[in-house]
Amino acid sequence: MYASTVRGLLVRGMLAGLIAGLFAFAVAYVVGEPPVRGSIAVEEAQAAQDAAGAPSAHAGHGGGDAAPAEAAEEEEELVSRPVQSTFGLATGVLVYGVALGGIASLAFSFALGRVGGFSPRATAALTAAGAFATVYLVPFLKYPATPPAVGNPDTIGQRTTLFFLMILLSVLLGVGAIILGRRLAPRLGNWNATLAASGGFVVAAALAFVFLPDNSDAVQPGFPAALLWEFRVASLAVQLVLWAVFAIVFGVLAQRLLASRADGTEATAQQSAPALG
Repeated sequence: MYASTVRGLLVRGMLAGLIAGLFAFAVAYVVGEPPVRGSIAVEEAQAAQDAAGAPSAHAGHGGGDAAPAEAAEEEEELVSRPVQSTFGLATGVLVYGVALGGIASLAFSFALGRVGGFSPRATAALTAAGAFATVYLVPFLKYPATPPAVGNPDTIGQRTTLFFLMILLSVLLGVGAIILGRRLAPRLGNWNATLAASGGFVVAAALAFVFLPDNSDAVQPGFPAALLWEFRVASLAVQLVLWAVFAIVFGVLAQRLLASRADGTEATAQQSAPALG
């Protein structure tokens, strides 16, 4: 019965993640695409300025436009921007939503009944809030999102490694905070234990912020600050919508599933009771 319930929650979590991904895609397209297009325009303008200022190898031989033409052909995108901003964006966000929805549903299955006497809807909201904080918000505060092609391409591997390391640390600290809160609850009570565990998480995350290196070359000098801020706000909005919609949809689906399972178990017990007597 337990395995069947977990499987049902997993399916509903992936479905909720898909629905949340649809809302997140709408926000990403409406709010996130304008700063992406703006950053690409800045990059193209900078590339054109650099090309215009660089001496041509064919200067004086009637071939001054040959090098820029060849460079344009070499840098031609395999996938056009309209496809990237629609089908490509939708695919990425939906796959991301389904995957995180499945993982969050498994975390919900573990947390249900272990973090206090919360209802399935409340537990779903707490799970989504915890996932948003540990998987996105804390790493975002240390390594905020940047538009494409605005940083040093030579350090993208290092920056990606640091970002995923921050996610791993944040998740581990979150799990540690939950374990600490459960152990302190019998002595301090649920409320005080939650405050103590949350404070420990904040202190540990602050120490990670101090000791992990910064992304000093994540943004090229001279990139418009307003455009960078707009992109980061849009990135934060996409994640907020994703996790908020997931919490609402999955909370409803999980509540219905668990209620139906509880009713079925009670009915079975009532039917078998006379036979046992």
